[in-house]
Amino acid sequence: MLEPSLTKNDKKAKWLISIFSVVVFSAIILLSRYKLEVDLGFNVHIFATINAFINSTIAVLLIAALVAVKKMNYLLHKRLMMTALVLSIVFLVSYIAHHLLAGEAKFGDANHDGFISDDEKALVANSRGIYYFILGTHILLAALILPFILFTSYRALTADFPAHKKLARITWPLWFYVAVTGPVVYLMISPYYR
Repeated sequence: MLEPSLTKNDKKAKWLISIFSVVVFSAIILLSRYKLEVDLGFNVHIFATINAFINSTIAVLLIAALVAVKKMNYLLHKRLMMTALVLSIVFLVSYIAHHLLAGEAKFGDANHDGFISDDEKALVANSRGIYYFILGTHILLAALILPFILFTSYRALTADFPAHKKLARITWPLWFYVAVTGPVVYLMISPYYR
């Protein structure tokens, strides 16, 4: 096992993780209501493409980290997971940038007028329900997973490995689901970007 990287202070960690999680969640909710009308000279949907790439990379890192820990290569596991954490921060910045600059796209809005006509609904048929199911579960779990990721990381960094392992059994599959469904949502919604 690895030596602790942080001094254990559960009370302080709970406060910091809770505050950080609430601030991130609040920022995403508040900023999603605004759209900046700025011409950056490039297609702002590049951020969505970057987000899908980052999420795909995180999914691969999570699998590699799982394999590393199963092989008891704890240092590699730690490095892979820390890389996934850093990429998650980059993702959050890119996600906020995309939503601030691009606004909201509507699934099925083929003519990009902001409304889904009956003809447009018919074109996408049942895929609309599938899209909203994947999107809904993705958003819900993305909102809930952040404090779990941070607490799981905290337990590992303080070398509280029994608690880390217990939390990771919940956190890993949820984080993996969010990382995989992000690119799926992107692939489904990207035809409707303006």
